[in-house]
Amino acid sequence: MDRTDISLIALRRILRATELYGRDLARSAGLTPVQVRVLQILLICETATPTEIAKQLGVSAATVSTLLDRLGAKAMIERQRSDVDRRQTNIKLTDTGRGAIAGMPDPLQQKYVDEFEAMEDWEQAMIVAALERVVSMLNASTLDASPLLDMGEIHRNQAPDSPHPD
Repeated sequence: MDRTDISLIALRRILRATELYGRDLARSAGLTPVQVRVLQILLICETATPTEIAKQLGVSAATVSTLLDRLGAKAMIERQRSDVDRRQTNIKLTDTGRGAIAGMPDPLQQKYVDEFEAMEDWEQAMIVAALERVVSMLNASTLDASPLLDMGEIHRNQAPDSPHPD
């Protein structure tokens, strides 16, 4: 097997691991990885504005609005008007949201973060350079992306039982 095939297999395995984790998450918690990340942000911050969440995720305010609508429909978050500035809305995790986080499968992204941060600086730089080169090779440098291991559009509506094509 040549290096081209080996590299394509490695990319496919990364994509497949991400896809399988997303399916697992959808099945067990009824959430997408980005929805889980919103809940994790709220767990850490206790309350946050949609703008703060958008900045942490690296996505637009419109995308966060859609995510919050979906999480609100599942009673995992609640919106509260700020006591200081009535124009501002604060987002807070509900008990349902806390329960969903507690019952989630092990996060694939956290495993990656832990392993990556345990590497030496030179190793991290080498991996970042290689990944950025792959992005360039695929003409994907202009695609909107946040630092989440997830497949597809960040604001998609994915039902827990919806089949995915393989």
